Amino acid sequence: MARVDDAAEILEQINKVRQVRQYEDKPVPDDVVNQLLEVARWTGSSRNTQPWHFIVVDDREKLRQISQLRTPINWVADASLAIAIVLHGENENSEAYDEGRVTERIMIAAHMLGFGAGTAWYGDDPLREKAKEILGIPAERTARSVVAIGHRISAKDPRPNPAMSGRHPLSEIVSQNTFGATRKG
Repeated sequence: MARVDDAAEILEQINKVRQVRQYEDKPVPDDVVNQLLEVARWTGSSRNTQPWHFIVVDDREKLRQISQLRTPINWVADASLAIAIVLHGENENSEAYDEGRVTERIMIAAHMLGFGAGTAWYGDDPLREKAKEILGIPAERTARSVVAIGHRISAKDPRPNPAMSGRHPLSEIVSQNTFGATRKG
C-alpha cells in the first residue's frame, strides 16, 4: 500500500471537516463537482452493490423547496448545489450504512478541495416522499438526504438552537478488549 508523503497534514485536514451551513453566493466549478462525483462513485459499499444514484441539484427553486421540508435544513437554500443520494431501496440496513459512507466521503473531498459541505436529512416518511416528488425520484427508491456544497462562509451553526461543539476525550469513549476496560497507551 502506498504511503502518503504528508499523512499528518491529511489527518489534520480530515479532523477539520465540519458540517457547513453557511455559503457564499458563488457557483461551484463543474470540474470540482465532477471530482466529488468520482469520489462518490469510488466509495466502497456493502458487497460492492453500489446501491446509489446521485442527483446534482443546482436549480435554486429545487434547493429552496428541499430547504422548506423542515426548519432544521432551511440553510440548504443558500448552498451552491446539493448532491441528492438516491438508494436502490432493496436492503435498508446495508444501504443506510453505504449512504453514511458516501456522505462522509463527499464531505471530506469537498473540504480537501477548499469547499464546505453539510448533510441534510429530509425527515420522516411523508417528508421523504415530498423530497422524492421535488426531485422526480421513483417511488420504489429510497431518498433520505442531500449533501449541500458551496463556498463556505463559516462552520458556525447559524440555527437558533445549535448543537454543543467539541469532542469527548478518548478516555471516555474508548475501551481495550472489553467495554469499560481502560485502554493502554
